Amino acid sequence: MKEESYELIIRNGQVVLPGEVRRLEIGVKDGKIAALGEALQASPGTRILDAEGQYVLPGMIDMHVHFNEPAFGHWEGFRSGSAALAAGGCTCYADMPLNGNPPTVNLEALRLKAEAAAGNSAVDYVLWGGLMPGNLEELEGLAAAGVTGFKAFISNPGGEGEGRFREVDDDTLYQGMLRIAATGGILALHAESEAITSALGAAALRAGRSSARDFAASRPPQAELEAVARALLYSERTGCKLHFVHISTAAALELIHEAKLRGLDVTAETCPHYLILDEDSMETLGALAKCAPPLRSSSERDRLWAALAAGRVDLVASDHSPCPPELKLAPGLSFMEAWGGISGAQSSLELMFHEGVHVRGLPVTQISALISGLPARRFGLEGRKGSITPGLDADLVLLDPDAAYTLRAEDLLYRHRHSPYVGMTLSCKVTATICRGNVVYTAAEGVIAGGGGEWLRIRHSQPGI
Repeated sequence: MKEESYELIIRNGQVVLPGEVRRLEIGVKDGKIAALGEALQASPGTRILDAEGQYVLPGMIDMHVHFNEPAFGHWEGFRSGSAALAAGGCTCYADMPLNGNPPTVNLEALRLKAEAAAGNSAVDYVLWGGLMPGNLEELEGLAAAGVTGFKAFISNPGGEGEGRFREVDDDTLYQGMLRIAATGGILALHAESEAITSALGAAALRAGRSSARDFAASRPPQAELEAVARALLYSERTGCKLHFVHISTAAALELIHEAKLRGLDVTAETCPHYLILDEDSMETLGALAKCAPPLRSSSERDRLWAALAAGRVDLVASDHSPCPPELKLAPGLSFMEAWGGISGAQSSLELMFHEGVHVRGLPVTQISALISGLPARRFGLEGRKGSITPGLDADLVLLDPDAAYTLRAEDLLYRHRHSPYVGMTLSCKVTATICRGNVVYTAAEGVIAGGGGEWLRIRHSQPGI
């Protein structure tokens, strides 16, 4: 029998498999995981990576980033954003349909987005389409072109420029869900009530209240709960699969869990910033910690962790939403006026391991599932990515659990090096990232290959097919 010849072998690592951790070697050939074993045979041309003392995890799949192309690449862009993801152990990501302009709400806009990404991504990616007023007739074509799903805002998404992405009204939301269900697709929702948030925000400004806590009070938990409940009702009536992005309260997670028990096809995402930071962080860090929904209390953060530990959270994603520093940090800019988005994609895996495993004692297998296995399963990637399984893409990350370091701005690979996590000491560090068998990042060399990532078109099965 002919011996297998491997291009890469990773040795001596603690390999994080679905549900267990084992000391194994990983053999890689033709970009795939070819074998798992205890003493794989190297050939003269085989590259060896020694993972002694480290975990080897499936690469993170970050289903929620904003790289803002076309037209707003000066906010981030595919090249810098994907490099930061690679440095953070991410091997595949999903770019949202905003804040680029035009937003990805028709085939021509999708073509422009795909052209901006081609040859400029360090790791693989999928692309979201968008649902907004006026584009119902475009949804079927976008689905056929391979978008991973559709994103809609129930509240005003903000942004700049004529033709920017806009929130859905109730009729567009309902009719859009009917059409997305017919394609077998999925709708991702920013769930905050526009009626509640706009009224409270306007009242605060009229009264001259514009602090961090005033902003948080203008987007209260009930705004999230109302929007989640409304969307779940529409899902029940239309049969549309739903994914709620950046859920910030345990009560909303419970509503979603109850809907699952009733048979709805629905999932919930939260983000590292809701699990690491709290409303006090908005006061101490300023607009660097501004996001929507806003950060909640420390007690709410603990309830989120309890819900996550109990299986109420389906996946964790960064919601990386960068901007030029003048939109957050300009002198005289109030918290209300500052751009609402957190730059955090480079740190997601390390944050989740540090706080989830090191501080809170959760199994590394559970954290790995939340950032890799479950996103792959939900969004049509499980036959290719998301776990360390022979036959799947060799998307791997080496993580040293004992390499504590303090994050500095100069460590960040974003176009604009600001983040609320700068100055935080983390107990672990990504030392290497491998995408389809290619080493794209090491801590010693930085990003090695900046443009080899591929667009993975998603084909959803239509009902009854």
